[in-house]
Amino acid sequence: MQAGLSSADRNLLWGAGAIAVLLLAATVAFAPSASGPGSEVPSTYSSGSGGALAAYQLLLDLGYAARRWEEPPAALRMPGRGSVLILAEPTEAPSERERQDLIHFVESGGRILLCGFQAPMFFRDAHISAPNLDPEWKEFHANFPNSLSRGADTIVMRPMVFWDELDPSQLALYGEQPSSTVIQWRMGEGAIIWWATATPLTNAGITRADNLRLFLNTVSRYEDGGRVFVYWDEYFHGQRGSLWSYVKATPIGWGILQLSLFALGLIFTFSRRSGPLVTPAVISRLSPLEFVETMGGLYQRAGATSIPVAVSYRRLRLELTRRLGMASTAPDSELALSAVQRLGMDSQLGDTLQEAAIESHAGKVSARRALGMVQQMENYVVRIRSPKPASWETKSEEKN
Repeated sequence: MQAGLSSADRNLLWGAGAIAVLLLAATVAFAPSASGPGSEVPSTYSSGSGGALAAYQLLLDLGYAARRWEEPPAALRMPGRGSVLILAEPTEAPSERERQDLIHFVESGGRILLCGFQAPMFFRDAHISAPNLDPEWKEFHANFPNSLSRGADTIVMRPMVFWDELDPSQLALYGEQPSSTVIQWRMGEGAIIWWATATPLTNAGITRADNLRLFLNTVSRYEDGGRVFVYWDEYFHGQRGSLWSYVKATPIGWGILQLSLFALGLIFTFSRRSGPLVTPAVISRLSPLEFVETMGGLYQRAGATSIPVAVSYRRLRLELTRRLGMASTAPDSELALSAVQRLGMDSQLGDTLQEAAIESHAGKVSARRALGMVQQMENYVVRIRSPKPASWETKSEEKN
């Protein structure tokens, strides 16, 4: 056996350790970090009071074409009129390119629901107040009938900010200026809807007052009632597609699988060459199986087929005399008769014993006939050694 690791073995171990560290770092870097139950970020992955899992699941249950969006805004396909992108209190600021892509989405006919005080980072037309760090639940009433306020006369929010200055293209749907909480304005062929906070769509707020109706009105195509594609943004919550999502459509996955199999083959061959040397186990030539095989070979070469018949014959007589309590010199006919009467054996036992007695003294017996007789006598031995069936006792009682 080897006394220690060679330099090649150490290099292999160091290399495997380095690869493991790199894989762990890649997993931490690229795996999405779903929001926990207690997170206040209105993420569709969160089931906490401030999460939005309930609202997202509701859209799916109602048959909306809703999906989580973890890609940059540039990856949004050309929307149909009324398609909605939900930006529920984004936690990351967009780049200039991403901001332009969002504007293009709206001008092309899409709608954006933007919640929270981050609105000026996304659209420069947003004019909001300074944030209130200790918001309270408040009721707000619809200012006038509108497709967004249909069936939602009263909503409940915890606004951190308010919309304090309106442009001519902007409408305050809830709250009086300068304390408006729901704003809508047109941009190109689409529209932007701003909520002061995402609480109407959170798990804790969606059931309050008419918040659910406001949410459904916002994501529905109220012009013609057509099918709506709802993109619920998680990209600006810090969620990014995993590394696998970028490579699963390419042959890289199959290449990784092939390299893995190749590496396993290398490790296996290396372990076979470098493992400890083990002496094969020595099988004793005195084992019972070898003795049986040797004796069988001798009988076969000598053509002594009568010997197994004689051995089985003597064995059957011995079992009968022991079970019946008779003398070892008792004739075969008496043994057979007693076995039929007391042990319930069939009447063929006497013929079998008589034929075996004759064939055991014969010079040669055909191998087929010898095998059949040995099997028949062994079956009788098994029946004699088995527990006495109830039928035997019944026959004995009836005879008495």
